[in-house]
Amino acid sequence: MQRGSVVRLIRDRGFGFIRMENGQEIFFHATGVVGYTFDNLTEGQAVSYEIGQDTRGRGQRAVNVRVD
Repeated sequence: MQRGSVVRLIRDRGFGFIRMENGQEIFFHATGVVGYTFDNLTEGQAVSYEIGQDTRGRGQRAVNVRVD
């Protein structure tokens, strides 16, 4: 599992971005959040996640996003 923190949430579109430990940002979708609801996430919140491939072929995305 990777670790990072939520840096941006686009609630009306159901996605956000996580700042990875290396400083880069990675996309995540509301459906990738596990054991917590997307609507309760806050910017700055610590999370752990796995890196998966975007189903539309647009590169990597965070999946199995869990609040730490």
